[in-house]
Amino acid sequence: MGRAFEYRKARKLKRWGNMSRTFTRIGKEITIAAKAGGPDPSTNPRLRVLMQNAKAANMPKDTVERAIKKATDKDAGDYKEITYEGYGPFGIAIFVEAATDNNTRTVANVRSYFTKHGGSLGTQGSLTFLFDHKSVFKIKPKDGVSLEDLELELIDYGVDEIEADEDEIVLYGEFEEFANIQKYLEGNGFEIVSAEFERIPHELKEVTAEQRATLDKLLEKLEEDEDVQNVFHNMKEEEEEE
Repeated sequence: MGRAFEYRKARKLKRWGNMSRTFTRIGKEITIAAKAGGPDPSTNPRLRVLMQNAKAANMPKDTVERAIKKATDKDAGDYKEITYEGYGPFGIAIFVEAATDNNTRTVANVRSYFTKHGGSLGTQGSLTFLFDHKSVFKIKPKDGVSLEDLELELIDYGVDEIEADEDEIVLYGEFEEFANIQKYLEGNGFEIVSAEFERIPHELKEVTAEQRATLDKLLEKLEEDEDVQNVFHNMKEEEEEE
């Protein structure tokens, strides 16, 4: 299995427990996409794929519709997508993605979480060299198309890793190629189950059980913040018991 696949699988297992946060995160992404490209998914590719993400997460249809409607609400906040980068204790690199209508509030909160848990917030771009920013698509297999054939087809679209995951296929491609990959998949009749951006660390750092407990407290505080959309880090996840 590839590095990206193993990292993502471990991270996914850890995040499954908090569905309400997942709905909030996807809902905010839908609102941002609808505001940027319009509320009609047939003419807004980003919104179209986010609605697939919502479906994959079993997000109620009325919640999705509310998120789209919020984009045209004059009283709704104007969300900006912002990243924060820093180090937690024990030299663990942490990348925080937020969507906020008040950057002053969000940066103050994020900085306080780092400081209170023995870390420090760095400057934007300081961790870029430690992570690959990837487009990640999960699709249904298609009759008559092998993994090898699909991989050859998608090389020109910046896809550099393909893995079979139970009854689905996971594709990893360049961040900048997201729209092109989506266009190819839709144009060739592939069913997209979900699509998102991931920051995948080049290397994972081992920590002790005691260090992990300390780091988990910081990661939990970050993920609980209502402005935070995603948290990525380079700490090796605990081995799953068989």
